[in-house]
Amino acid sequence: MSARNMKPFAVIGAGVAITGAALVGAILQGPSPSDPIAGSPMSTGVTVTATTPASEAPIPQAQPSIKGPAPLPKEEQGLPG
Repeated sequence: MSARNMKPFAVIGAGVAITGAALVGAILQGPSPSDPIAGSPMSTGVTVTATTPASEAPIPQAQPSIKGPAPLPKEEQGLPG
């Protein structure tokens, strides 16, 4: 085989080697530093405070300023007449 035909195989082989090294490094890395916290007896629950709901909405409902269909822009009105 010529060097021209070997270049794609070299690129693929290099990619496989890099991917393999990354996988081995990820597997051999070990537990993350947050693992001891997950096994601790400390409670991390959320505190819930009961509140009374508002009697009405603080913001009034929006009302449209234009009633009915809006006029078309001049470039979309078509031919006069």
